[in-house]
Amino acid sequence: MLKADLHIHTRYSMDSQTPLDKIIERCQQLGINCIAIADHGTAEGGLEMQKIAPFKVIVAEEILTTQGEIMGMFLKETIPSGCTPQEAIKRIREQGGLVNIPHPFETIRGSALKDATIDEIAKDIDLMEVLNSRSPFPANTNKAKAFAEKHHIPGGAGSDAHSVFEIGNAYIEIPDFNTKEEFLKAIAQGHIHGKRSGVFVHLFSGWAKVKGKLLKGSKNGKKV
Repeated sequence: MLKADLHIHTRYSMDSQTPLDKIIERCQQLGINCIAIADHGTAEGGLEMQKIAPFKVIVAEEILTTQGEIMGMFLKETIPSGCTPQEAIKRIREQGGLVNIPHPFETIRGSALKDATIDEIAKDIDLMEVLNSRSPFPANTNKAKAFAEKHHIPGGAGSDAHSVFEIGNAYIEIPDFNTKEEFLKAIAQGHIHGKRSGVFVHLFSGWAKVKGKLLKGSKNGKKV
């Protein structure tokens, strides 16, 4: 069985400063042996992690569409942000990837995919994140579970970790897999575990954004 955290951010995200080696170290401490690296707007972190990690790594990306975020999984390259949800789905499919909806029905997260859009693309969704440790309200989780069950969509889980301390706060135990088709079957058989990370974790991502801007300004020789 694999212990899979299917939503982790790295220093390649604009709101995370977590090095790849620290993620590996933390996963090994916790017994996490399958992860999806889903950085904002880039697949580079996942591609790099796949080269060095001693366990399974799914290359993913949170793509900010015109209606909110869609996660592509099993990607081979970055999909640019700013496209429509339909275009994002098309580009994910062109890479042979899977369409995942991260933090669905989230009411206080501006980047969450719009409810109406989720309804519109339901037939194109391969899996849905029914537990996200950064989602503060149980009602959102319950709504995601109900939607996934209604539409026969496998439910996944992820910590949405932007810091090393959040890794493993949500995970799913699944059978081993080798292909994306086997992965979906494994998710359907999975057992989800986890907890909510609490509001304080948003300080990590907030500080990471500020630090990133400061570093960028310093490199450009500008005052920030």
